[in-house]
Amino acid sequence: MKNSLACKLLFLILTIACKIRTQVKCLEFDFPTFEASNDSDLIKVNSYIVLGAIQVTPDTRGGSLTNHAGRALYNKPFKLWNKDKKATFNTTFVINISNQTDPGGEGLAFVLTPETTAPQNSSGMWLGLVNETTNRTLGSKIVAVEFDTRKSHPDDLDGNHVALNVNNINSVVQESLTGRGIKIDSGVDFTAHVRYDGNNLSVYVSRNNSEVYNQRNLVFSRAIDLSASLPETVYVGFTASTSNYTELNCVRSWSFEGLQIDGDGSKLWVWIIVPIVCLVVIGAILGLLFLRSRSRAGETSPDIEAELDNCATNPQKFKLRELKRATGNFSHENKLGQGGFGMVFKGKWEGRDIAVKRVSEKSHQGKQEFISEITTIGSLNHRNLVKLLGWCYERKEYLLVYEYMPNGSLDKYIFLQGKSRSNLTWETRKNIIRGLSQALEYLHNGCDKRILHRDIKASNVMLDSDFNAKLGDFGLARMIQQSEMTHHSTKEIAGTPGYMAPETFLNGRATVETDVYAFGVLMLEVVSGKKPSYVLDKENQSNYNNSIVNWLWELYRNGNIMDAADPRMGSSFNVDEMKSVLLLGLACCHPNPNQRPSMKTVLKVLTGETSPPDVPTERPAFVWPAMPPSFSDVDYSLTGSQINSVTELTGR
Repeated sequence: MKNSLACKLLFLILTIACKIRTQVKCLEFDFPTFEASNDSDLIKVNSYIVLGAIQVTPDTRGGSLTNHAGRALYNKPFKLWNKDKKATFNTTFVINISNQTDPGGEGLAFVLTPETTAPQNSSGMWLGLVNETTNRTLGSKIVAVEFDTRKSHPDDLDGNHVALNVNNINSVVQESLTGRGIKIDSGVDFTAHVRYDGNNLSVYVSRNNSEVYNQRNLVFSRAIDLSASLPETVYVGFTASTSNYTELNCVRSWSFEGLQIDGDGSKLWVWIIVPIVCLVVIGAILGLLFLRSRSRAGETSPDIEAELDNCATNPQKFKLRELKRATGNFSHENKLGQGGFGMVFKGKWEGRDIAVKRVSEKSHQGKQEFISEITTIGSLNHRNLVKLLGWCYERKEYLLVYEYMPNGSLDKYIFLQGKSRSNLTWETRKNIIRGLSQALEYLHNGCDKRILHRDIKASNVMLDSDFNAKLGDFGLARMIQQSEMTHHSTKEIAGTPGYMAPETFLNGRATVETDVYAFGVLMLEVVSGKKPSYVLDKENQSNYNNSIVNWLWELYRNGNIMDAADPRMGSSFNVDEMKSVLLLGLACCHPNPNQRPSMKTVLKVLTGETSPPDVPTERPAFVWPAMPPSFSDVDYSLTGSQINSVTELTGR
């Protein structure tokens, strides 16, 4: 009955809608590829179509690539606004940018502008958008979503980011793509989707064209009134530039769909009819759902339940109302911390303190990471692993419940500047390193199924009231079904930049050796008090070699390895112990994975059962495929091997 009534109402409204004469105009086009026949569809300035793509900064057919600025715009203008009414649009395009120098430069941008030509002297850092004279002026009249490949401006986040620019090369908002598995100038296709609803401009980026418009691929969403920065009519398209750093900026496909305002603004009817139709459809669907179930608010997702049934020791399932009550409805006063995954809150449940991780809807952690955390750590029991007490999935909320760790995460102590907290002594640091090595050795060798953590870092190490270390955050962990298996093959490069072994970027394989590398970096951090991206040359921070590992190897080469000790410890440490730990850390960070010690060996060194492995004073070059192992005590059952190229990178 409810369905019949809903259908009748829908039919009636659609009939009325068909009789209303709307004057909303639509600008719509789709280029699955670009051919010579598309020349007339585009306004091209210092750009051309070749090899099925728009080459926005051409090489002038064999000429120099340096210091170019180019534009390619659709030849029909788009009515962006009229009086108090605004247009909306969606556009999707596939980009392929291949650096010709290291790094490449400078970048490509999707633009809205009334100008068909780029300003003079707008190559290099100006991205063909503005120049030194027009920058920050209303006269520049340009809004751009830039894909920047070089950190050429002091305010640039890095050399691999997406940003929104308004009449200015300084970005309104910018987000790095490094943690999303995309390197803009890698020569690999990726898809971008830009969406404007009249109030907010949202940008999505993905390797997969069919799934780009998905919440997990949202890079940023920014409230913006385009009518305040742009004239009524604009062109849409692309601009790009090179400098002495060069790249090939290609657009392989492009689709655009926009509802634009006509002269009398009669788009009002559309805004009346469309919401009514949508409400009727939604009402019919809700009616069906209501008839099938009076209340499903407290139910979990059946597919999540099914996957969790495979967990050997399924942790407790909490109710959402329980966790709201325990945390004071996730009050700000109970907030313990915040990261890319979402927020953590302190709570009180059955007389004990708990920590509740509330995964953000915008987090890269989705269902797979949620399930992975439960199915891995939920079945483990080790004094140096954070205990997972339970989970909850209701109303699209992913929640994980852990034992409460009073001293929070390790990074708050080892990177602390000033004296607001007590310093970590050498004995405490040794104890932290030893505890973590025991946890990782247990994951690699002490479980029925070998577990690769894949995200070992200081912020994932928790400290209890006695500063005992416990490894947590198993959202990226993967369980290997047979203990003799050594790796987990994945399309993703998982982990955090600075902790990731160099071979990970080539083979996409998580192995015990990649875990050992991350542990080695963590050891060096704990001893030195410096972050993994620590550099001496502040002008070259983007250089891969300028890391804590390279810095320490340079000290070792010069015979000054003890200078790495955190000065906040003073001289209150055993020199031989300190040197042994530093050399062990370097051994774990050897560029050749086959030369890294196993966690069994690491634990023996830390407990004094054996000496640290021999480490060359010169940092070895990274070579792939890796050379065979040379340590006599390497556990050969733990070595990995090469796999296919990766397609995505996920940072945390």
